[in-house]
Amino acid sequence: MALGMLVEGKWVSERNQEDREGRFVRPNTTFRNGITADGSSGFKAEAGRYHLYVSLACPWAHRTLIMRGLKGLERAIDVSIVDPYMGEDGWFFSDAPGCIPDTVNDATYLREIYLKAEPSYTGRVTVPVLWDKETGTIVNNESREIIRMLDTQFNAIASNDVMFYSDASHDAIEGAIDKIYQPINNGVYRAGFATTQTAYEDAVTELFENLDRWEEVLSQQPYLCGDRMTEADICMFTTLLRFDAVYYGHFKCNLRHIWDYPNLWKYLKSIYQIPAVKATCDFDHIKQHYYKSHDKINPTGIVPYGPVLDLDS
Repeated sequence: MALGMLVEGKWVSERNQEDREGRFVRPNTTFRNGITADGSSGFKAEAGRYHLYVSLACPWAHRTLIMRGLKGLERAIDVSIVDPYMGEDGWFFSDAPGCIPDTVNDATYLREIYLKAEPSYTGRVTVPVLWDKETGTIVNNESREIIRMLDTQFNAIASNDVMFYSDASHDAIEGAIDKIYQPINNGVYRAGFATTQTAYEDAVTELFENLDRWEEVLSQQPYLCGDRMTEADICMFTTLLRFDAVYYGHFKCNLRHIWDYPNLWKYLKSIYQIPAVKATCDFDHIKQHYYKSHDKINPTGIVPYGPVLDLDS
């Protein structure tokens, strides 16, 4: 896979993704504006104003689709879904099954959206992207911040009266999201994209130490922060969903399957079986993306049939 980026508005198909020790380094996201219920941020929460660009394969983008579904914001915020394959030209829109073209900006490549927002943009071109139709710009491309906005600022518009960032649990939720990010959410990539044995072993060891730790937490309570599902669970879920199907083999995260953890496996299935969550899960897009796009890891591009995952039991 050629991980491309924009440099002063020009597309380059290769960028460095590791440090001198072969450790995968994920650059920060760049568009960090916020939507507020009262519009004090300059972006007011309004039905029909915002558009979400996502990939069904990407765990970061998947977070935003889940929150959109759980809150009942499907009619208020429309979406475009990129093709699962990402090659030298980055994410693009197609008429492949499960994809939705760009009906707002009529773009072919996702990078066109970034250039509409900032013609001389330098940086990665990633999903999710939250686009403001009114001002014609990107509001935010950081998944953690987007799900927070959808969760807390659209309550007057949302059709479901639910909240996943309760006042009483702010510190616990923020702490849990912080704790799972580097070793688990990003840890699978640190293992999969490592280019030295040491970097790989460090990442995969930390990954499973933390999975072991959360397995113990979930032996005492149903969710990461207690008795209620929170934003932290959405952040954990999208990584666990992809683990046995992709990360275990493709990224060599193969000390144990998630199904080998009784509590994590039960936890994964309980969240998956929520109808609004299940509707956003697409294993075909997930497997097509990882096994076909990462040609340095899987040169043949063959997509495996398995594994058979019984998430409905």
